Amino acid sequence: MRTKIETKRYMRFSQQEKHEIIRIVTGSDLSANRTLKELGLHKRTFYNWYARYLDGGFDGLASKARGRRQTWNKLPQVEKNKVVEEALEHPELSSRELAVHIVDHHKWYISESSVYRILKERGLITAPSHIVLSASDEFKDKTKRVNEMWQTDFTYFKIIGWGWYYLSTVLDDYSRYIITWELCANMTSDDVKPSILNALQVAGLTKNTAPRLLSDNGPCYISDEIKSFLKGQGIKPIHGKPCHPQTQGKIERYHRTMKNVVKLEHYYSPEELERALAQFVDFYNNHRYHESLKNLTPADVYHGKAEQILKERARIKKETMNGRRKNYLKKKYLDRVA
Repeated sequence: MRTKIETKRYMRFSQQEKHEIIRIVTGSDLSANRTLKELGLHKRTFYNWYARYLDGGFDGLASKARGRRQTWNKLPQVEKNKVVEEALEHPELSSRELAVHIVDHHKWYISESSVYRILKERGLITAPSHIVLSASDEFKDKTKRVNEMWQTDFTYFKIIGWGWYYLSTVLDDYSRYIITWELCANMTSDDVKPSILNALQVAGLTKNTAPRLLSDNGPCYISDEIKSFLKGQGIKPIHGKPCHPQTQGKIERYHRTMKNVVKLEHYYSPEELERALAQFVDFYNNHRYHESLKNLTPADVYHGKAEQILKERARIKKETMNGRRKNYLKKKYLDRVA
């Protein structure tokens, strides 16, 4: 069976398609050559795109047969300087996150590709950094609202002088919002129950409105005890495919992202680790822009603010573009009469 890319071998790829392929290859756990072989794309074609992307960002992937550029939308130097200032002040933000941050906090629009290009010119970006799940790795029955389905899982930490501790997390599948988490000394069915009860209380759900619960096939999730408990709460359990953790991809991704930050430090007591976890959960829920959520935070989506924020961003973009157009026409007129 031929892949989508094989069927398009003799067709021209769009700018967005090239960008998506680069993201898949750079984020794959396989080697680049193996991934390209699976995609059915020639190595020379990919590396030509990749070189253009490193040099010019998203704009570098545009067809070379582009028409005349619209000079009215050229960024003023003061805005370019502001991008650099914000990048230096927030070095943890990617080009995408920085573009959204500027719109939300400074109320003027700039695209991700423009941010990338400006930072690339100033030597503040050396290479793209993407972690992408392919569509085949996602849970197939996609949720359509908050609290329709939750994902839960355990991960572990070693506390110096105390031994191993286990973190139980409950994540809303639709919004990726971390509803609750518990640091436990063990990983049993009894350790799962407090997380679920606390999540139900935080979400304000009852037996009649309880969500489905997606978990792996660990002993604590498939025991008769936990099945009886979940049934009593009105929760329908769902278990991922054995030996296929991508089914719970969202919570697996969250744990990986969280541990990349939290495990940078050593912890000498459970309380110390809990403080670090609470700090990260607050950042993840309320401040981290998710590309899969249209660059909203999980809290924005979970608490029903998404539509309002996206409308405001669209208004800011329109206002910014109109302002740049007016300034361009005004300058053009003054140059003509001078």
